[in-house]
Amino acid sequence: MKHREKIKRADNLGFHRSSVYALACGVVLAVLFFFSGCGTPPTELSPAADRTGITDTQIRIGSSLALGGHAGYLGTQMLQGAMSYINHINDRGGIHGRKIRLIVRDDGYDPTRCLYNTQQLILEEKVFCLFSYVGTPTTVRIIPLVNEAGIPLLGMFTGAHRLREPVNPLLINVRASYYQEIRAAVDLIVRQKGLDRVAVFYQYDEYGFDGLRGTEIALKHYDRKPVAKGTYVRGTLDVGRGLENIIHSDAQAVVMIGTYDACAEFIRLAKERNFSPLFYNVSFVGASELARRLGRIGEGVVVSQVVPPPVLGDDNLPGIRDYIRHLNTYYPDAAPSFVGLEGYINARILAEALERAGRQITRQGFIAAIESISDFDLGIANSLSFGKGDYQGLEQVYFTKINNSRLVSIK
Repeated sequence: MKHREKIKRADNLGFHRSSVYALACGVVLAVLFFFSGCGTPPTELSPAADRTGITDTQIRIGSSLALGGHAGYLGTQMLQGAMSYINHINDRGGIHGRKIRLIVRDDGYDPTRCLYNTQQLILEEKVFCLFSYVGTPTTVRIIPLVNEAGIPLLGMFTGAHRLREPVNPLLINVRASYYQEIRAAVDLIVRQKGLDRVAVFYQYDEYGFDGLRGTEIALKHYDRKPVAKGTYVRGTLDVGRGLENIIHSDAQAVVMIGTYDACAEFIRLAKERNFSPLFYNVSFVGASELARRLGRIGEGVVVSQVVPPPVLGDDNLPGIRDYIRHLNTYYPDAAPSFVGLEGYINARILAEALERAGRQITRQGFIAAIESISDFDLGIANSLSFGKGDYQGLEQVYFTKINNSRLVSIK
Protein backbone atom coordinates (compact mmCIF):
# COMPACT_ATOMS: atom_id res chain seq x y z
CA MET A 1 0.00 0.00 0.00
CA LYS A 2 1.44 3.37 -0.96
CA HIS A 3 2.23 5.93 1.74
CA ARG A 4 -0.66 8.33 2.38
CA GLU A 5 -1.21 11.33 4.57
CA LYS A 6 -3.70 10.97 3.43
CA ILE A 7 -11.28 24.04 -22.75
CA LYS A 8 -11.08 25.81 -27.68
CA ARG A 9 -14.21 23.48 -27.29
CA ALA A 10 -16.38 23.89 -24.25
CA ASP A 11 -19.79 25.20 -23.31
CA ASN A 12 -19.97 28.18 -20.93
CA LEU A 13 -22.65 29.93 -18.93
CA GLY A 14 -23.10 33.33 -17.32
CA PHE A 15 -24.32 33.90 -13.79
CA HIS A 16 -26.37 36.25 -11.62
CA ARG A 17 -26.13 37.24 -7.99
CA SER A 18 -25.20 34.87 -5.19
CA SER A 19 -28.67 35.03 -3.65
CA VAL A 20 -30.11 33.58 -6.83
CA TYR A 21 -27.63 30.71 -6.60
CA ALA A 22 -28.49 30.00 -3.01
CA LEU A 23 -32.23 29.83 -3.72
CA ALA A 24 -31.78 27.77 -6.87
CA CYS A 25 -29.37 25.41 -5.10
CA GLY A 26 -31.87 24.77 -2.34
CA VAL A 27 -34.71 24.00 -4.74
CA VAL A 28 -32.68 21.75 -7.02
CA LEU A 29 -31.01 19.94 -4.14
CA ALA A 30 -34.40 19.23 -2.58
CA VAL A 31 -35.57 17.75 -5.87
CA LEU A 32 -32.44 15.64 -6.13
CA PHE A 33 -32.81 14.37 -2.57
CA PHE A 34 -36.47 13.53 -3.22
CA PHE A 35 -35.63 11.37 -6.19
CA SER A 36 -32.54 9.91 -4.54
CA GLY A 37 -34.42 8.87 -1.43
CA CYS A 38 -31.78 9.67 1.20
CA GLY A 39 -28.53 11.50 1.91
CA THR A 40 -26.19 8.50 1.83
CA PRO A 41 -24.26 7.21 -1.20
CA PRO A 42 -26.33 4.80 -3.29
CA THR A 43 -25.31 1.18 -3.04
CA GLU A 44 -26.61 0.31 -6.49
CA LEU A 45 -27.60 2.41 -9.47
CA SER A 46 -30.36 1.59 -11.91
CA PRO A 47 -29.09 0.49 -15.34
CA ALA A 48 -30.38 3.74 -16.85
CA ALA A 49 -28.68 5.95 -14.24
CA ASP A 50 -25.45 4.01 -14.52
CA ARG A 51 -25.22 4.90 -18.23
CA THR A 52 -26.34 8.53 -17.94
CA GLY A 53 -24.51 10.76 -20.42
CA ILE A 54 -23.66 7.96 -22.87
CA THR A 55 -25.06 8.00 -26.40
CA ASP A 56 -24.04 6.14 -29.53
CA THR A 57 -21.75 8.98 -30.55
CA GLN A 58 -20.94 10.95 -27.43
CA ILE A 59 -19.84 10.84 -23.79
CA ARG A 60 -20.97 13.92 -21.85
CA ILE A 61 -18.57 15.01 -19.09
CA GLY A 62 -19.19 17.95 -16.75
CA SER A 63 -16.79 20.45 -15.21
CA SER A 64 -17.25 23.45 -12.91
CA LEU A 65 -14.17 25.58 -12.35
CA ALA A 66 -12.98 29.17 -12.14
CA LEU A 67 -12.58 30.80 -15.53
CA GLY A 68 -12.66 34.37 -14.22
CA GLY A 69 -11.98 36.25 -11.03
CA HIS A 70 -9.12 35.81 -8.60
CA ALA A 71 -8.57 32.14 -9.50
CA GLY A 72 -9.36 32.45 -13.20
CA TYR A 73 -5.79 31.70 -14.25
CA LEU A 74 -5.95 28.31 -12.53
CA GLY A 75 -9.20 27.20 -14.15
CA THR A 76 -8.20 28.47 -17.58
CA GLN A 77 -4.86 26.68 -17.49
CA MET A 78 -6.44 23.49 -16.17
CA LEU A 79 -9.06 23.52 -18.90
CA GLN A 80 -6.64 24.26 -21.72
CA GLY A 81 -4.41 21.41 -20.62
CA ALA A 82 -7.30 18.95 -20.39
CA MET A 83 -8.85 20.05 -23.67
CA SER A 84 -5.52 19.74 -25.46
CA TYR A 85 -5.67 16.00 -24.91
CA ILE A 86 -9.45 15.63 -25.27
CA ASN A 87 -9.36 17.44 -28.62
CA HIS A 88 -6.50 15.17 -29.69
CA ILE A 89 -8.50 12.07 -28.78
CA ASN A 90 -11.66 13.37 -30.50
CA ASP A 91 -9.75 14.24 -33.67
CA ARG A 92 -8.57 10.63 -33.79
CA GLY A 93 -12.15 9.34 -33.65
CA GLY A 94 -12.85 9.39 -29.92
CA ILE A 95 -13.11 6.35 -27.67
CA HIS A 96 -14.99 3.27 -28.86
CA GLY A 97 -16.56 5.44 -31.56
CA ARG A 98 -17.72 8.15 -29.17
CA LYS A 99 -16.44 11.72 -28.90
CA ILE A 100 -15.90 13.27 -25.47
CA ARG A 101 -18.02 16.38 -24.97
CA LEU A 102 -16.86 18.46 -22.01
CA ILE A 103 -19.63 20.73 -20.72
CA VAL A 104 -18.07 23.56 -18.73
CA ARG A 105 -19.49 26.00 -16.21
CA ASP A 106 -17.64 28.93 -14.64
CA ASP A 107 -17.98 29.04 -10.84
CA GLY A 108 -15.54 31.89 -10.16
CA TYR A 109 -14.03 29.83 -7.30
CA ASP A 110 -17.27 30.33 -5.37
CA PRO A 111 -18.64 27.25 -3.52
CA THR A 112 -22.32 28.20 -3.95
CA ARG A 113 -21.93 28.72 -7.68
CA CYS A 114 -20.02 25.45 -7.93
CA LEU A 115 -22.83 23.60 -6.16
CA TYR A 116 -25.43 25.15 -8.46
CA ASN A 117 -23.36 24.34 -11.56
CA THR A 118 -22.92 20.75 -10.44
CA GLN A 119 -26.62 20.31 -9.86
CA GLN A 120 -27.28 21.63 -13.36
CA LEU A 121 -24.65 19.34 -14.87
CA ILE A 122 -26.16 16.29 -13.16
CA LEU A 123 -29.87 17.02 -13.49
CA GLU A 124 -30.15 19.03 -16.72
CA GLU A 125 -27.07 18.17 -18.75
CA LYS A 126 -27.16 14.58 -17.47
CA VAL A 127 -23.41 14.10 -17.62
CA PHE A 128 -21.75 10.73 -17.18
CA CYS A 129 -19.11 11.95 -14.74
CA LEU A 130 -17.57 15.12 -13.33
CA PHE A 131 -14.04 16.17 -14.18
CA SER A 132 -11.22 18.62 -13.35
CA TYR A 133 -12.82 20.73 -10.64
CA VAL A 134 -10.60 23.49 -9.23
CA GLY A 135 -10.22 24.35 -5.56
CA THR A 136 -10.86 22.94 -2.11
CA PRO A 137 -13.83 25.04 -0.92
CA THR A 138 -15.67 24.47 -4.19
CA THR A 139 -14.98 20.75 -4.52
CA VAL A 140 -15.57 19.89 -0.87
CA ARG A 141 -18.94 21.64 -1.11
CA ILE A 142 -20.21 19.15 -3.68
CA ILE A 143 -19.19 15.92 -1.92
CA PRO A 144 -22.74 15.25 -0.57
CA LEU A 145 -24.15 15.84 -4.06
CA VAL A 146 -21.62 13.47 -5.63
CA ASN A 147 -22.60 10.80 -3.11
CA GLU A 148 -26.33 11.37 -3.64
CA ALA A 149 -26.06 11.09 -7.40
CA GLY A 150 -23.53 8.24 -7.36
CA ILE A 151 -21.49 10.12 -9.96
CA PRO A 152 -17.69 9.79 -10.27
CA LEU A 153 -15.55 12.93 -9.95
CA LEU A 154 -12.08 12.59 -11.49
CA GLY A 155 -9.01 14.78 -11.38
CA MET A 156 -9.53 17.65 -8.93
CA PHE A 157 -7.03 20.52 -8.77
CA THR A 158 -6.79 20.33 -5.00
CA GLY A 159 -4.85 18.20 -2.55
CA ALA A 160 -7.47 18.42 0.20
CA HIS A 161 -7.48 15.69 2.83
CA ARG A 162 -11.30 15.58 2.85
CA LEU A 163 -11.23 14.31 -0.73
CA ARG A 164 -9.05 11.40 0.36
CA GLU A 165 -10.31 10.45 3.81
CA PRO A 166 -12.58 8.66 4.30
CA VAL A 167 -11.85 6.69 1.14
CA ASN A 168 -14.59 7.19 -1.46
CA PRO A 169 -14.42 5.44 -4.87
CA LEU A 170 -16.44 8.29 -6.39
CA LEU A 171 -13.66 10.80 -5.57
CA ILE A 172 -10.75 9.93 -7.85
CA ASN A 173 -7.64 11.99 -7.12
CA VAL A 174 -4.72 12.04 -9.53
CA ARG A 175 -2.30 14.39 -7.74
CA ALA A 176 -0.42 14.10 -4.46
CA SER A 177 -2.12 15.60 -1.39
CA TYR A 178 -1.44 18.89 0.38
CA TYR A 179 -0.33 16.91 3.42
CA GLN A 180 2.33 15.24 1.25
CA GLU A 181 3.42 18.55 -0.29
CA ILE A 182 3.66 20.30 3.05
CA ARG A 183 5.39 17.41 4.79
CA ALA A 184 8.09 17.47 2.09
CA ALA A 185 8.33 21.27 2.36
CA VAL A 186 8.70 21.22 6.15
CA ASP A 187 11.45 18.64 5.73
CA LEU A 188 13.17 21.03 3.31
CA ILE A 189 12.71 24.03 5.62
CA VAL A 190 13.57 22.47 8.98
CA ARG A 191 15.88 19.55 8.25
CA GLN A 192 17.75 20.75 5.17
CA LYS A 193 17.82 24.50 5.74
CA GLY A 194 17.85 24.47 9.53
CA LEU A 195 14.98 26.95 9.94
CA ASP A 196 12.76 26.11 12.90
CA ARG A 197 10.65 29.27 13.33
CA VAL A 198 7.87 28.57 10.83
CA ALA A 199 4.71 30.67 10.45
CA VAL A 200 1.59 29.92 8.38
CA PHE A 201 -0.31 32.38 6.16
CA TYR A 202 -3.57 30.87 4.96
CA GLN A 203 -6.88 31.50 3.25
CA TYR A 204 -9.67 31.42 5.81
CA ASP A 205 -11.71 28.53 4.40
CA GLU A 206 -11.51 24.77 3.79
CA TYR A 207 -8.38 25.16 1.66
CA GLY A 208 -6.49 27.18 4.21
CA PHE A 209 -7.59 25.08 7.17
CA ASP A 210 -6.38 21.95 5.37
CA GLY A 211 -2.98 23.52 4.75
CA LEU A 212 -2.72 24.76 8.33
CA ARG A 213 -3.50 21.32 9.69
CA GLY A 214 -0.98 19.75 7.31
CA THR A 215 1.69 22.17 8.51
CA GLU A 216 0.93 21.46 12.16
CA ILE A 217 1.18 17.72 11.55
CA ALA A 218 4.47 18.09 9.66
CA LEU A 219 6.02 20.38 12.27
CA LYS A 220 5.04 18.00 15.04
CA HIS A 221 7.58 15.52 13.65
CA TYR A 222 10.23 18.06 14.65
CA ASP A 223 8.62 18.94 17.99
CA ARG A 224 7.67 22.32 16.60
CA LYS A 225 4.49 24.38 16.25
CA PRO A 226 3.77 27.38 14.01
CA VAL A 227 5.26 30.47 15.66
CA ALA A 228 2.46 32.62 14.19
CA LYS A 229 -0.62 32.43 11.99
CA GLY A 230 -2.05 34.97 9.58
CA THR A 231 -5.20 34.78 7.50
CA TYR A 232 -7.11 36.55 4.74
CA VAL A 233 -10.62 36.16 3.34
CA ARG A 234 -10.96 34.33 0.02
CA GLY A 235 -11.41 36.74 -2.90
CA THR A 236 -9.73 39.69 -1.14
CA LEU A 237 -6.24 41.13 -0.84
CA ASP A 238 -6.73 42.04 2.80
CA VAL A 239 -3.47 40.49 4.02
CA GLY A 240 -2.17 43.31 6.25
CA ARG A 241 -3.24 42.02 9.65
CA GLY A 242 -1.96 38.53 8.91
CA LEU A 243 1.36 39.99 7.78
CA GLU A 244 1.69 41.98 11.02
CA ASN A 245 1.15 38.86 13.13
CA ILE A 246 3.84 36.99 11.25
CA ILE A 247 6.40 39.81 11.17
CA HIS A 248 6.17 40.18 14.95
CA SER A 249 6.94 36.46 15.39
CA ASP A 250 10.39 36.75 13.76
CA ALA A 251 9.51 33.78 11.57
CA GLN A 252 12.34 32.38 9.47
CA ALA A 253 9.98 30.72 6.99
CA VAL A 254 6.34 31.21 6.00
CA VAL A 255 4.16 28.39 4.68
CA MET A 256 1.60 30.04 2.39
CA ILE A 257 -1.78 28.43 1.64
CA GLY A 258 -3.49 30.84 -0.73
CA THR A 259 -4.06 31.96 -4.30
CA TYR A 260 -1.54 33.80 -6.45
CA ASP A 261 -3.03 37.26 -5.99
CA ALA A 262 -3.16 37.26 -2.17
CA CYS A 263 0.20 35.50 -1.81
CA ALA A 264 1.86 37.95 -4.20
CA GLU A 265 0.42 40.86 -2.23
CA PHE A 266 1.65 39.36 1.05
CA ILE A 267 5.19 38.91 -0.30
CA ARG A 268 5.25 42.39 -1.87
CA LEU A 269 4.20 44.07 1.39
CA ALA A 270 6.63 41.93 3.38
CA LYS A 271 9.52 43.01 1.15
CA GLU A 272 8.51 46.65 1.60
CA ARG A 273 8.86 46.07 5.34
CA ASN A 274 12.29 44.44 4.85
CA PHE A 275 10.84 41.14 6.04
CA SER A 276 12.42 38.39 3.93
CA PRO A 277 12.00 34.92 5.38
CA LEU A 278 11.85 31.86 3.16
CA PHE A 279 8.44 32.05 1.45
CA TYR A 280 6.99 28.65 0.53
CA ASN A 281 3.74 28.09 -1.43
CA VAL A 282 1.80 24.91 -2.16
CA SER A 283 1.09 24.00 -5.78
CA PHE A 284 -2.43 25.44 -5.89
CA VAL A 285 -0.98 28.95 -5.81
CA GLY A 286 -0.33 28.80 -9.56
CA ALA A 287 3.45 29.15 -9.68
CA SER A 288 3.78 30.71 -13.13
CA GLU A 289 1.25 33.44 -12.39
CA LEU A 290 2.79 34.06 -8.96
CA ALA A 291 6.22 34.49 -10.57
CA ARG A 292 4.79 36.84 -13.20
CA ARG A 293 3.10 39.03 -10.61
CA LEU A 294 6.11 39.19 -8.31
CA GLY A 295 8.72 39.91 -10.96
CA ARG A 296 12.14 40.68 -9.48
CA ILE A 297 10.95 40.65 -5.86
CA GLY A 298 9.99 36.97 -6.20
CA GLU A 299 13.60 35.85 -6.14
CA GLY A 300 13.98 32.70 -4.01
CA VAL A 301 10.27 32.05 -3.40
CA VAL A 302 9.72 28.28 -3.21
CA VAL A 303 6.71 26.45 -4.68
CA SER A 304 6.01 22.73 -4.43
CA GLN A 305 4.60 20.96 -7.49
CA VAL A 306 2.87 17.64 -8.11
CA VAL A 307 4.01 17.29 -11.72
CA PRO A 308 7.48 17.79 -13.23
CA PRO A 309 8.41 21.08 -14.92
CA PRO A 310 6.54 21.50 -18.23
CA VAL A 311 9.70 22.24 -20.19
CA LEU A 312 11.86 20.14 -22.46
CA GLY A 313 15.10 19.67 -20.56
CA ASP A 314 17.96 17.26 -20.83
CA ASP A 315 15.71 14.35 -19.85
CA ASN A 316 13.29 15.15 -22.74
CA LEU A 317 10.37 13.36 -21.05
CA PRO A 318 7.90 12.06 -23.67
CA GLY A 319 4.86 13.03 -21.56
CA ILE A 320 6.07 16.63 -21.41
CA ARG A 321 6.85 16.62 -25.13
CA ASP A 322 3.33 15.37 -25.96
CA TYR A 323 1.71 17.96 -23.69
CA ILE A 324 3.60 20.83 -25.30
CA ARG A 325 2.88 19.52 -28.81
CA HIS A 326 -0.86 19.15 -28.21
CA LEU A 327 -1.07 22.50 -26.39
CA ASN A 328 0.64 24.20 -29.35
CA THR A 329 -1.78 22.50 -31.74
CA TYR A 330 -5.01 23.51 -30.01
CA TYR A 331 -3.92 26.62 -28.06
CA PRO A 332 -1.02 28.08 -30.05
CA ASP A 333 -0.99 31.30 -28.03
CA ALA A 334 -0.85 29.54 -24.64
CA ALA A 335 2.33 28.87 -22.70
CA PRO A 336 2.95 25.52 -20.97
CA SER A 337 2.37 25.58 -17.21
CA PHE A 338 2.36 23.26 -14.23
CA VAL A 339 -1.42 23.67 -13.89
CA GLY A 340 -1.95 22.98 -17.59
CA LEU A 341 0.18 19.83 -17.42
CA GLU A 342 -1.89 18.62 -14.49
CA GLY A 343 -5.08 19.14 -16.52
CA TYR A 344 -3.50 17.28 -19.44
CA ILE A 345 -2.62 14.32 -17.21
CA ASN A 346 -6.15 14.29 -15.78
CA ALA A 347 -7.51 14.02 -19.33
CA ARG A 348 -5.13 11.16 -20.10
CA ILE A 349 -6.47 9.23 -17.10
CA LEU A 350 -10.05 10.03 -18.08
CA ALA A 351 -9.45 8.69 -21.58
CA GLU A 352 -7.62 5.61 -20.32
CA ALA A 353 -10.45 4.69 -17.95
CA LEU A 354 -13.09 5.26 -20.65
CA GLU A 355 -11.09 3.02 -22.99
CA ARG A 356 -10.71 0.25 -20.41
CA ALA A 357 -14.39 0.38 -19.46
CA GLY A 358 -15.33 -0.68 -23.00
CA ARG A 359 -18.14 0.15 -25.39
CA GLN A 360 -20.80 -0.91 -22.87
CA ILE A 361 -19.48 1.51 -20.26
CA THR A 362 -21.31 2.16 -16.99
CA ARG A 363 -20.36 4.33 -14.04
CA GLN A 364 -19.57 1.25 -11.99
CA GLY A 365 -17.48 -0.08 -14.87
CA PHE A 366 -15.68 3.24 -15.08
CA ILE A 367 -14.69 3.03 -11.41
CA ALA A 368 -13.57 -0.58 -11.90
CA ALA A 369 -11.47 0.59 -14.86
CA ILE A 370 -9.82 3.23 -12.66
CA GLU A 371 -9.05 0.56 -10.07
CA SER A 372 -7.37 -1.55 -12.77
CA ILE A 373 -4.81 1.14 -13.66
CA SER A 374 -1.45 0.19 -12.17
CA ASP A 375 2.11 1.35 -12.94
CA PHE A 376 0.72 3.41 -15.81
CA ASP A 377 3.48 5.18 -17.73
CA LEU A 378 2.60 8.85 -18.26
CA GLY A 379 6.00 9.62 -19.76
CA ILE A 380 6.95 11.85 -16.81
CA ALA A 381 9.31 9.42 -15.00
CA ASN A 382 6.64 8.90 -12.36
CA SER A 383 4.22 6.02 -12.90
CA LEU A 384 0.60 6.22 -11.77
CA SER A 385 -1.30 3.55 -9.87
CA PHE A 386 -4.79 3.16 -8.44
CA GLY A 387 -6.40 0.10 -6.88
CA LYS A 388 -9.47 -1.02 -5.02
CA GLY A 389 -9.55 1.22 -1.97
CA ASP A 390 -6.78 3.41 -3.43
CA TYR A 391 -8.07 6.45 -5.34
CA GLN A 392 -4.98 8.67 -5.54
CA GLY A 393 -2.78 7.95 -8.52
CA LEU A 394 0.40 9.98 -7.98
CA GLU A 395 2.58 10.49 -4.90
CA GLN A 396 5.65 12.45 -5.91
CA VAL A 397 6.33 16.05 -4.86
CA TYR A 398 8.73 18.36 -6.74
CA PHE A 399 10.20 21.70 -5.70
CA THR A 400 10.77 24.82 -7.73
CA LYS A 401 11.94 28.32 -6.87
CA ILE A 402 11.73 31.65 -8.60
CA ASN A 403 15.07 32.64 -10.13
CA ASN A 404 15.33 35.71 -12.39
CA SER A 405 11.51 35.78 -12.62
CA ARG A 406 11.47 32.18 -13.87
CA LEU A 407 10.71 28.89 -12.15
CA VAL A 408 13.65 26.54 -11.84
CA SER A 409 13.81 23.08 -10.28
CA ILE A 410 15.35 22.50 -6.88
CA LYS A 411 17.27 19.25 -7.13
